[in-house]
Amino acid sequence: MAVVVEQTIPFSSSSLDLQNSQRWNKLFPLIRPTVQTVQTAKGQTILVDTAQAKGQHVHIVAIGSLGNFSSKLLDDGNVTAIVTDQSGAGLLTPQDIEHALQSAGAAKDQGIVVAKLGKKRRVETHSANLVEIETEGELEQDHVLHLLGNATESSRTSMTQAAELLKLWAKSNSTSHSKFHVEKAEGNPAVLHAEGPSGFQKAKDAIAKDLKQAMKAHSAQETPVTYSVHYSDVNGLSRLENYIIAGEIAQYLDSQNTKYQLSHSTVLNHSDAARGFGISICPIDAHYLAPQSKPQPDTRAAGQGDSSLQALMPKSSNMVFNDAEVRKRIQAGCNAVIKAEPTITEYDTIVGDGDCGYTLRDGANQVLSFIEGKDLGKLPQQVAQLVSELEVNMGGTSGALYCIYLTALAGALASDSSVAKALKTALNQLMKYTRARLGDRTMMDALIPFIDTLESTGDAKQSIEKSKQGVEGTKKMQASLGRSTYLDESATQGVPDPGAYGLLILLEGMTSA
Repeated sequence: MAVVVEQTIPFSSSSLDLQNSQRWNKLFPLIRPTVQTVQTAKGQTILVDTAQAKGQHVHIVAIGSLGNFSSKLLDDGNVTAIVTDQSGAGLLTPQDIEHALQSAGAAKDQGIVVAKLGKKRRVETHSANLVEIETEGELEQDHVLHLLGNATESSRTSMTQAAELLKLWAKSNSTSHSKFHVEKAEGNPAVLHAEGPSGFQKAKDAIAKDLKQAMKAHSAQETPVTYSVHYSDVNGLSRLENYIIAGEIAQYLDSQNTKYQLSHSTVLNHSDAARGFGISICPIDAHYLAPQSKPQPDTRAAGQGDSSLQALMPKSSNMVFNDAEVRKRIQAGCNAVIKAEPTITEYDTIVGDGDCGYTLRDGANQVLSFIEGKDLGKLPQQVAQLVSELEVNMGGTSGALYCIYLTALAGALASDSSVAKALKTALNQLMKYTRARLGDRTMMDALIPFIDTLESTGDAKQSIEKSKQGVEGTKKMQASLGRSTYLDESATQGVPDPGAYGLLILLEGMTSA
């Protein structure tokens, strides 16, 4: 998980011009070709999805915040219409929306639900076929849109049941909001919860705290229910981070033997650039919402589906390793990385997600813990076993690259005649799994010069010097891969790549021991 100080956006607000309703009136039909522009009698603009207007389900109309539409509004195929402009000759009413939809060919008998952003959660019935629900912010609005779009068929086709569902949601829903904090807590990255900042070592710790907070409002249910759970990442978490959040939410709910429907959206907060997430939870009677099916467990036998990297796992070694010497080098390198974590984090806060220091520190701690009581004279076998633990505990892109490299290194240490050759063999394997090369402003700018020099000269000090030169060179490079590519070149000048710097610290510690 990342600590973020400032959101990095490749385009300025003025160039995006998202507060201009006319811009959205042009963009939405491009995103969804079945959308057409309809004017109300008072001159407001409504974008109607003609394909949905002809459907058999209750029509859903969303009134979002101009310039702040969530991903749910942009890609949800269950929404019949979106209001982009509420200004006109008078106040826009649900009845105005109803007439505009009918003029666009929407069937009157289906009924209409108008979901709008507001300051207080409420449901108002205007007629048998027209209900308005007001939500507190985009998180709740996105939750309502998902709930209406994924309810049981009877709830989606019956206006009476849809209204009952909305009233149940408005009465029982609970939320929690958190954002990644710029300060550490107890030496760890922190999340700012409602009650204040709290440090965490694993993502599930921070997410479980929010889930417990949101679930407090729901006591034991007397009738069969499905928990409708919606989470929004705020200001754009990465795809990997979103997968982690979704996975942790699902694991927590499964541990509680809870039936649920889980959904997701991305929202923007222009007043606060910090990234974070929100969770919205509501127990829904099973008559209105069925639980989602759980994925089938992996039933493959051990050894099935082995990759080319797994095929490199060692059985014996051509080299002899001294336990005491190997242990001393590993401990020196890991302790150096742990000590340098604040500096690595500082660099990554400027040019990346702010989590590189924590990732490398956690990986170093895991290695130190792993080697306790292990026979490092059997180094290839121990490196192979280490990878399985690092894969679980060392996150981020750098964690994945280290695991790939170490997996290949385990096999190379068993088959090659020298450590330098084994390092080169593993590097060649790693380069099959990443496009990063010298000059791309990544950890490869430290790794490649070190290994190439060590293989050709056998001189560790000279290899470290070449690696230092590689890291120093990243201060002047324009990134071509990773998060830094979203930053202006001026923002990265003078700052070394955090991953390359962290690897250099590790190599220096190991070679100097």
